[in-house]
Amino acid sequence: SPQGFVDTDRSGGDAVNEYVRSDARTTILGAAKLTGKNKHGFSWGILESVAGKEKAEIDSSEVRHRETIEPLTNYFVARAQQDINKGNTLVGGMFTATNRKIDSKNLEWLHTQAYTGGVDVTHNWKDRTYYVSAKALMSYVKGSREAILTTQTSSERYFQRPDNYHADVDSTRTSLTGTGGNLMLGKRNGDFVFDLGFNWSSPELELNDIGFLAQTDKMTQWTWFGYRKFRVIRNMRAQRYNFNQRIVWDFDGKILSQQYNVNAHTQYKNFWAVGGGGTYVVKEASNADLRGGPEMVYPGQTNYFLYVESDSRKKLSFELYSEWVEGFKQYTRNVGSELSLIYRPANALNISLSPSVWSNFTELQYVETTSNPAGNPRYIMGALDQIVTRISARLTYMLTPNLSVQYYGQLFGTRGAYKNFKYITNSQAVEYEDRFNVIVPALTDGTYSVDEDGNGSTDYSFDKPDFKFGQYRSNMVIRWEYIPGSTLFLVWNQQADGVFDSQAGSIKSRVNFNFPQQAHSIFLIKYTYRFIL
Repeated sequence: SPQGFVDTDRSGGDAVNEYVRSDARTTILGAAKLTGKNKHGFSWGILESVAGKEKAEIDSSEVRHRETIEPLTNYFVARAQQDINKGNTLVGGMFTATNRKIDSKNLEWLHTQAYTGGVDVTHNWKDRTYYVSAKALMSYVKGSREAILTTQTSSERYFQRPDNYHADVDSTRTSLTGTGGNLMLGKRNGDFVFDLGFNWSSPELELNDIGFLAQTDKMTQWTWFGYRKFRVIRNMRAQRYNFNQRIVWDFDGKILSQQYNVNAHTQYKNFWAVGGGGTYVVKEASNADLRGGPEMVYPGQTNYFLYVESDSRKKLSFELYSEWVEGFKQYTRNVGSELSLIYRPANALNISLSPSVWSNFTELQYVETTSNPAGNPRYIMGALDQIVTRISARLTYMLTPNLSVQYYGQLFGTRGAYKNFKYITNSQAVEYEDRFNVIVPALTDGTYSVDEDGNGSTDYSFDKPDFKFGQYRSNMVIRWEYIPGSTLFLVWNQQADGVFDSQAGSIKSRVNFNFPQQAHSIFLIKYTYRFIL
């Protein structure tokens, strides 16, 4: 989707009579991918793509003009890896580049240049029983002062947090450089297996111009030990027992998460399997949940899961998975189950259906940031009661060994209702009850008004945050390998957004989907040809 938008409320515009028409997709002007590997163990891949400039049409009292909402952009990705010593040692590198031609003032918040580079090495020894691996990466983004200020204050990093002592907002910067990496040591064969690891992403790291990065400013240490028996013992074919722990810090050295987990899994002679486990979360905190506010500390919690699988060799098989979470101080409670049914009426046909439903409750869900008449910030949170339901279907039919049809469709719905509003007073107080004050706002025409000091006038207000959302997505792919290694794909993707509702009462009134708009379809043709040099 285009990243820009048209501001119809800008100064000098008549918002009442302005209408905007824009494309929901960005046009790919051209793209190519080349991959290969030689007999000496050197493999490589290059992806190059150019996305065109997109403009929106604005009609104001029948006077029309156009504004750019996505600039001309070039994307490039390169990856290479060398196998050494019969594949026991792997050395690789990767480079990405995004270059934009910014010629519109309303898009100056985007980076003009964004580059990332990284190297990785993995070494195995003793018949690949043990391994050690290391990765290091660096990012560099460049743009206007507005663009780099936006990067510093974005949801991935929030440099403006009042308790952020290691990264400051600098409005004069025009570039940002960050780093990240990973170190691991492990054992993958034998009855006892393990891996120990540490990774980090510096506050300045930025990968979102061509990749995906949800949160930076983290250092994570983990340990995992496993005991496995892959041989028949009494009525069991296989057993696995695992223990792991994880600690996450930010670059101020504050612990954001500390947890321990144990789990066990068994497969019996009849090929049925059961498993389960539990996690004890000692502490959980977030530097992002208050959207630029201070670190928010939550009580710990316990998490349990259990599953059972039938014999997957049968024509009809199933898997049932359940999970439940209980937060200390009863601040959160999540319960859900998912059922997967798999039917194979013939060797060439595989059909699966996976319905699931989850009930999520938390007393501390962010709503909005505002301020009282004295100018003091108010981080509003509320108790969220949410239902999430989905049903997924998959079908794979092999017409011939070289020709197949695959279908995937998912119906998704969620509904959330808020109550018990509060504002944060001391997000890191020792006692849970001292972290917030409860407020009782008045609701009028979809807006909550708060009279905090009780003098009869509104001190601040916020919109009703309840939501209902439904979506249907599907993909159909015809795959034809017309010669060995060379393939033709025909793809049909469809998406429809709408409203989902769930209420008490009969099943029909409890679950309801409504898609008022026409579904959006995309048709793709992908052609690959393998040649030997």
